[in-house]
Amino acid sequence: MILLDKHNEFTLYLYHCIYNVSIMIHLELPEQTFNPLFTDIALSGLISDGKSLADAIPLFDPDIINKAYESQKNKPGFDLLSFMDKHFSIPTVSDSGFVTNEGEPLIHHIHRLWAYLRREATNHKAIRGTLISLPHEYIVPGGRFNEVYYWDSYFTMLGLKISGYIDMMDSMMKNFSYLISQTGFIPNGNRTYFLSRSQPPFFSMMVELLAKDKGQGVFLEYLPYMEMEYKFWMDATDHGPDFSGHRIELEKDEVLNRYYDRLTTPRSEMFAADIHLAKVSDLPPAVLFAHIRAACESGWDFSSRWFAGGLNLGTIHTIEILPLDLNCLLYHLETSLALAYKMDIQQKRSEAEKMDQNALTRKNLILKYFWNDKEGYFFDYDFVKKEQTVSVHAAGIFPLCFGLCSDDQALRSLQYLKKHLLADGGVRTTNVISGQQWDAPNGWAPLQWMAFTAALAYGHNDLAFDIAAKWTNLNERVFKNTGKMMEKYNVEDTDAESGGGEYPVQDGFGWTNGVYLAMKDWLVKNQLTW
Repeated sequence: MILLDKHNEFTLYLYHCIYNVSIMIHLELPEQTFNPLFTDIALSGLISDGKSLADAIPLFDPDIINKAYESQKNKPGFDLLSFMDKHFSIPTVSDSGFVTNEGEPLIHHIHRLWAYLRREATNHKAIRGTLISLPHEYIVPGGRFNEVYYWDSYFTMLGLKISGYIDMMDSMMKNFSYLISQTGFIPNGNRTYFLSRSQPPFFSMMVELLAKDKGQGVFLEYLPYMEMEYKFWMDATDHGPDFSGHRIELEKDEVLNRYYDRLTTPRSEMFAADIHLAKVSDLPPAVLFAHIRAACESGWDFSSRWFAGGLNLGTIHTIEILPLDLNCLLYHLETSLALAYKMDIQQKRSEAEKMDQNALTRKNLILKYFWNDKEGYFFDYDFVKKEQTVSVHAAGIFPLCFGLCSDDQALRSLQYLKKHLLADGGVRTTNVISGQQWDAPNGWAPLQWMAFTAALAYGHNDLAFDIAAKWTNLNERVFKNTGKMMEKYNVEDTDAESGGGEYPVQDGFGWTNGVYLAMKDWLVKNQLTW
């Protein structure tokens, strides 16, 4: 076991409270619950997908399994894989039963597909393993991802709205509120091993989206949960390795945020891969794992965006970077809190004024630290080196989505995006080919949507049309050839399959479905065709 014992005190802390919130959902790492069985089977290579191992459902009490393993493992002829089969149900990407109807329009296909991505509310007492029960129904991405994911869900909801499933959107919001109330934040996903990190904070954008159908009262309904979300990202108290957490103070009264996981151990869901990487990286294992986990919180796992040099994952330095997209999303959260405070019958004027000031301060800091006037684009900021990073990526367009820059900055940013990132099938994630999935030539649905809305926000409808048309056309082409909606796409060679990353391309797929429906709806309403 690597580094786990060293952090027992911290792990025990998380078992009892996170940010002083009394919780019933506990951080539960399968590598600790089943020690040393989990490590032995992970490093054996007998189970190729680490997530399947982390998601395995024990068929007996852990004490019974652990005692059985200790008593049997050294006996002649012991078969580790057979032992796992007898004591666990190991999930596979099984056939959902969904059948693609030949010749069916893609929109109809997606409308039907929602039912197969739907999961029922679950009873906590009935669950074994790492899945966290949720009190309301929800939509999963698909493929190997059989749980709800935080930032995926906003883009999924875009499509649920078009399909008329407002009740499902409401149920998913109630689930996220439940998770916030139980843990103090929204985890990466509803798995116990995700309870040390979150994902890009799209919760306030979900509130805004739901309010368009249910009225502005939604902001008040979810105000307590937005407050807790904000506290999670902004609280200066942390029990991580460097005691600073998500909050970084650059100068006096200049606070921006980074991605950050509270653990510095190998990830449960990619345990063996992380240990193997540690053997070839020059970084100390705890530091490497901190950077790896922070990249997972960003949702961009992995990308040259986070690398210190070259194309080598072993040079990752995520926690030294202030990401542009994160800080733009927190600006939206601050403005949403201010709006909710102004609506509050308790007349929380002082809170509203404070949050308005926080948002204005953050806006000015985003323009100060992330805008590059020479390049005419926004870049992340390395607060250790005190300079912008050189990575050109699609998150550089986020300030436009929230109206944070001048018309001239917006024009130059969109021109830069068009020159460096726009391809035949949509927007490249970066302009670097590294073999990582969040790099060229791949394009991802959430980044297409943000680039599309960025262009619309500043009146560049022609570019918005171009992005939407390229992306939806690519979705339709791949669907025609495969009968599937994919997690990611090759936007450079539209006849080739996307690749890279730690697992094969997944189909399903929640956020791709959502963005396609929302873009197609806009194209149709504006009477635009490819």
